[in-house]
Amino acid sequence: MKVGIIGLAQSGKTSLYNALTRSQVELNRFGGTEVSVGVISVPDPRFTHAVNVCEPKKVSPATIEFTEGGARIERGERQKDKFGSDFFAAVRNMDALVLVIRAFESDDVPAPENGVNPRREAEKISEELLLADLTVVESRMEKLEKSRLQKRQSNAEAAEHQVMIQVKNHLEAMQPVRTLTLTEDEQRSIRSYAFVSGKPLIFAANIGEDQIGESNIAGLDELNAYAAELGVPVVAVCAKVEAEVAQMEPAEEREFLEAMGISEAARDRLIRAAYDALGLMSFFTVGSDEVRAWTIRKGSNAVTAAGAIHSDLARGFIRAEVMGWDDFESTGECWDGAHKAGKMRLEGKEYLVKDGDILHVRFKV
Repeated sequence: MKVGIIGLAQSGKTSLYNALTRSQVELNRFGGTEVSVGVISVPDPRFTHAVNVCEPKKVSPATIEFTEGGARIERGERQKDKFGSDFFAAVRNMDALVLVIRAFESDDVPAPENGVNPRREAEKISEELLLADLTVVESRMEKLEKSRLQKRQSNAEAAEHQVMIQVKNHLEAMQPVRTLTLTEDEQRSIRSYAFVSGKPLIFAANIGEDQIGESNIAGLDELNAYAAELGVPVVAVCAKVEAEVAQMEPAEEREFLEAMGISEAARDRLIRAAYDALGLMSFFTVGSDEVRAWTIRKGSNAVTAAGAIHSDLARGFIRAEVMGWDDFESTGECWDGAHKAGKMRLEGKEYLVKDGDILHVRFKV
């Protein structure tokens, strides 16, 4: 899973990236074109428990990739934040986007021209995403219309044209593509365009160190109201503090965050929000050879889960040996011990896998 970190200059994108990936990327690279990419293990106490009880030869946690992107800064008579086409080309490859929104005041970091206003900043960038998609749609529709007038339009292009009309109307009404209801066939016809406003979005409200633990932070109520209108989750985070403590050892980091009044690290909260936004969950395969976490969509059946492990398992699927997470954990044993305790049951192809299930697949090819 690839998640892009976006936002305007000086909103705290790089600090958040450093907090998430435990990196030390240089801050304030104004106007640069550098891209930072970091792959981290998805923190999951269930996976840690399975590793502890199974003591496997190999461990394979789920991973998530974060890419730091941002605004290309153009300087004229007045400083202007503007997203360039190269930015959108990179963002289209992401599965989800984290929009970092400045919600802090600082003597060291100049405030925007009209002051700090989280909702205004979120609206500005959301509009940029809509306009970027509208540009793509209008360009494609010109070609489709031309082929229609020349009577060279194929059936597939004709179907795509009708969907593009829906998308264009939706965008012109200032609504993101992700809120447009389309059939599976309609979605398939436009999937290759990877519309940026069609991607799951998370607002990361970057607060100041002096605002940690406060319940009434200026501008956040308005941001939360806007996010509710869009159906977008909001995660409040002090990127500066979390980037600093991310360089500590895990135990020391937890202790420091708790002392600061931060109950859970930013990476944990944002990864969970990304999973929820993408409709994802984890199941596990466990044993003395390997403990592994697998990521699938919520609502997937046993055959789909088997296919995530290997296509042969889906093709030759017979039955799934399943343990619910609570049943597995209650034994304090690995697979064999939990099996002997009577925690395993057999499920067929249509079984809907639950978050945290332990699966072994019986198959024959």
